[in-house]
Amino acid sequence: MISVEEIRQVIENGSIVEDYPDDLRGRSCLMLGFGVEGRPLHVVCAPREDYLAVITAYIPETGEWSNDFKRRMKP
Repeated sequence: MISVEEIRQVIENGSIVEDYPDDLRGRSCLMLGFGVEGRPLHVVCAPREDYLAVITAYIPETGEWSNDFKRRMKP
């Protein structure tokens, strides 16, 4: 489970690790931050005129991401 507070913490204190300016849903980005007990979290969000849309939040898989969870590992 990922809490609303953890998502808020990533958005407020995390960093953008991927930018998707041409996303079909509109500009969005992938953010990295840390939640409960320092676990890494990824949040995909998209700025809108009146709000920030949170598209998804997940715990990144260690085998799919670099050790710092900032770069995707190539297959």
